[in-house]
Amino acid sequence: MEIKAILDKIYKLPKDSINNITDIISEVEYPKGYRLLNANKVERNIYFIKTGIARAYIDSSNTEITFWFGKEGDTVVSMKSYVNNQDGYESIELLEDCVLYKINTEALNNLFAKDVYIANWGRKFAEQELLKTESRLISRQFKTASERYHELLRNTPELLQRVQLSHIASYLGITQVSLSRIRGKLK
Repeated sequence: MEIKAILDKIYKLPKDSINNITDIISEVEYPKGYRLLNANKVERNIYFIKTGIARAYIDSSNTEITFWFGKEGDTVVSMKSYVNNQDGYESIELLEDCVLYKINTEALNNLFAKDVYIANWGRKFAEQELLKTESRLISRQFKTASERYHELLRNTPELLQRVQLSHIASYLGITQVSLSRIRGKLK
């Protein structure tokens, strides 16, 4: 997905503002398995996925708990680092070879101070990330595993072809055996 389409998905910017923000964006490539963000570290960049897929997880008692998947057009960000300049709690691993757009948060903050349109874009960006987090929390708290699986099939069916079932099961908060049972009922 091209950067202008990703930026527009968040908030449409005038041409001069698009030029200002794209001036601070670089394109980077990393291989499958690369850890893009590390827990307990302040992350100084925001990424947008041009191609590939990633997952966010937390190590809990020597078990990785996946709580997010990102694909083309999605944002990769540690909100705790972005908002408060504090250590993030998540690690983010690339599940495929990825091409990403990278923005340094300090450079972005400088643009916020100079360009009201980019500042509004930043506000909309943070609001959208909050809504995504809220949606995941509500789903995890109030829906059954089967409902969460059906929601995944409805919203992002391509994940099943691109992501290991162990990560899908972890994301749904169930074991692989339970995931197999849910999938078996659909056949």
